[in-house]
Amino acid sequence: MAARTEEALAFDRTNYKMLLIGIAIVILGYVLMNGGGSGDPEVFDAKEIFSPRRITVAPIVCLIGYVFVIYAIMRKSRTAE
Repeated sequence: MAARTEEALAFDRTNYKMLLIGIAIVILGYVLMNGGGSGDPEVFDAKEIFSPRRITVAPIVCLIGYVFVIYAIMRKSRTAE
């Protein structure tokens, strides 16, 4: 049998933490987009649906989260090989 070689994982502990933080930021962005519904389907409340939180803040938060996730994936570990 061939000798087992120890292979390093693709990510280290810091990468996984950053990845989870980025995913949490993306989820927060989608939570901020949530809502705006009305109990009565005949009523249209434009102020609630087109609020700055849903139109501006939430997409920016999602974008920041996605950038953070991409950085966490691309970041090299600082361990010496």
